[in-house]
Amino acid sequence: MKRGFIKRSTSWLIAAISAGAIMSSAIYVVYFKQDPKEYAKLGVGRKDGAIADSASLARQSAEPIIPVTKPTNLDPKKVELGRTLFHDPRLSKDGNVSCASCHDLERGGVDGLSRSVGVGGKEGEINAPSVYNSALMFRQFWDGRAKNLTEQVNGPITNPLEMATSWEEILPKLNADRETVKAFNDIYGRRPNEKDAIDAIVEFERSLITPSRFDRWLLGDNAAIDEKELRGYELFVRHGCAACHQGEAIGGNLFQRFGVAKEYYDGSRKVEQADLGRYNVTGREEDRYVFKVPTLRNVALSAPYFHDASAETLYEAVDKMGAYQLGVALPAEDTQDIALFLRALTGEDLQ
Repeated sequence: MKRGFIKRSTSWLIAAISAGAIMSSAIYVVYFKQDPKEYAKLGVGRKDGAIADSASLARQSAEPIIPVTKPTNLDPKKVELGRTLFHDPRLSKDGNVSCASCHDLERGGVDGLSRSVGVGGKEGEINAPSVYNSALMFRQFWDGRAKNLTEQVNGPITNPLEMATSWEEILPKLNADRETVKAFNDIYGRRPNEKDAIDAIVEFERSLITPSRFDRWLLGDNAAIDEKELRGYELFVRHGCAACHQGEAIGGNLFQRFGVAKEYYDGSRKVEQADLGRYNVTGREEDRYVFKVPTLRNVALSAPYFHDASAETLYEAVDKMGAYQLGVALPAEDTQDIALFLRALTGEDLQ
């Protein structure tokens, strides 16, 4: 199979429109691109210096997925302070839970649990998404209730099932630590406070962009992926997966109903509050069971899958997406090859 198959045979947009025909009964697709100014802050995405040649540029323009490179324009001191705070259990009420407890950077930015465990052993209500590449998302949380990373930070900190605390409780602990006070003074010129702590955490999270082998292929490295993975990508586009999973984050830039072609909540499973998705934010009936489409970057590392952790393996997740979102029974070989392609989206330099 040769590179450029999409452009020669049928564009990814046509494949997406075909998938849209399957989805048309439903639905509710709301597409919001990330503000380009936000990307400019990150220094990620397409850059002249990352494009190998005109052929590489042509390839990128023909594909639904946009390559990313490591971010620039970040303050390294803020990143390191944010990393420290991200791993600091003092940000929780009982001093036992940090951001990294649920978003383990060595495990793909997740904890591998169906429901995360917070202070006092309390179980959360939803499967924790990966923190990697969260800066590329147009909204934060499964239901999109936070508009950006800055808004997102206080969610886990104040949630009684997660960190169950407040900045009024956190700041005295930080200000009692000489090294922490020095770090804040060196960077911000003042002692630890809520605004600066959030700013540092966000700066660190903005650094968690993970270029993969597939990005190298998009940028012109012919040997970055093998024939099986390339076939998996072709099938990913042909079957219509790219209708929702595209762009830099390969997802994360639109809301979609869970159960487009086939009802997921058909009475055979109990519906929890978290399963209502965006409805919990807006109260609109059309938002019931609607969620932010997750990124597929590092998806091979982030099992179990979906907001309800109902798929234990990547193969099972691909198979379910075919049935519930696209209305197709994917052949076993296609499912396997798509899963192989998805593994090529794993970042090559995870932190």
